[in-house]
Amino acid sequence: MSISLRTVLASALVSAVIAAIGIALYDRLVVRPALVVGMVDVAEVYRSKEAEFTQILTQTRSDEDRQKAMQLAKAFAQRLPLALEELPRDCNCLVVLKSAVAGATPHTLDLTSLLRKKVDAP
Repeated sequence: MSISLRTVLASALVSAVIAAIGIALYDRLVVRPALVVGMVDVAEVYRSKEAEFTQILTQTRSDEDRQKAMQLAKAFAQRLPLALEELPRDCNCLVVLKSAVAGATPHTLDLTSLLRKKVDAP
């Protein structure tokens, strides 16, 4: 049985196209998302909230206002771990502390403002 040169070339071309599509999909779905690293400055968010609560507590005169400030602090303490758990799903990336990053790259995202929005949301 003789296979024509045209059939061999067509098979090679189809194989090359399928391989190229597979490599492109692998690059888009596996390699590139793995290159993205999100960083978050938890200490900065914590310090700013701590300063906010301290200011509220020092400026209030009534026990009711102090209780409201304590409830705000308690809500923050409950929202912070949940917000940190949501960040990797939101950016589809690895999230690390900003202090652990030696130098930012084009593939590094600063997610501190997103964390701040998440813990400020009611």
